[in-house]
Amino acid sequence: MRVTIDRDECTSCAACWEEYPEIFEENEDDGMAQIVAKFRVSAAPGKGEVPDGLVETAKSAADECPAEVIHVEE
Repeated sequence: MRVTIDRDECTSCAACWEEYPEIFEENEDDGMAQIVAKFRVSAAPGKGEVPDGLVETAKSAADECPAEVIHVEE
């Protein structure tokens, strides 16, 4: 399952990385959300692929993101 973060619109509220640290983390350089390295696609911090066991977690993060910048696609 593909997970993307529109990092240009991220508000750095920390909701995703505090609630779902298995998928998201704070980027040390700019303070924005990013996909953890093991699920990241290429070097793009806002693009990733999560395994089946984390699909519901990713969907919950997308639903709960106050800025609505997390997107989950099949």
